[in-house]
Amino acid sequence: MNKKTISIILLIIFMITTVLTLANVFMTDTNTDVNQTGTLTVGNTTVHYEKAGKCLDVIDGNTIRVYGVGRVQLTQVGAVDKEPNFSQAKNFVSEKCLGKTVYLDIDDKQPKDKYDRTLAIVYTNDTNVNRELIDNGMAKVSYFEPSEFKKGLN
Repeated sequence: MNKKTISIILLIIFMITTVLTLANVFMTDTNTDVNQTGTLTVGNTTVHYEKAGKCLDVIDGNTIRVYGVGRVQLTQVGAVDKEPNFSQAKNFVSEKCLGKTVYLDIDDKQPKDKYDRTLAIVYTNDTNVNRELIDNGMAKVSYFEPSEFKKGLN
């Protein structure tokens, strides 16, 4: 091989390594500084949460990605993409959560679903996001046992 070919190969290897390193830095969902446990006042109610972090992405009307936690499924919220209110649900979750700190009350009896998403009630400073989606008709109750939460989040 001549020097030009070797230089091109080394440049490609360097570029791939750089891209993979940057992807790892920006896409990693682990952080040892994630807030652990606390209380939050939402309306007239004081609620308990196990984790808090910044919402990085809204995947759909009932799934978000939270820094330091990973993918979070809004427990008991059925906002299926084929349902008529799917876009409304996704827009609502984006408005309430995206780029903001969210507080997660993780289901103690079933903390993860079969897709390895954390199951939680998601709170912002002023909203129980799960409850609002259901109460305003943007999603249906989707209840699976076991769960620490009563059906319909009542």
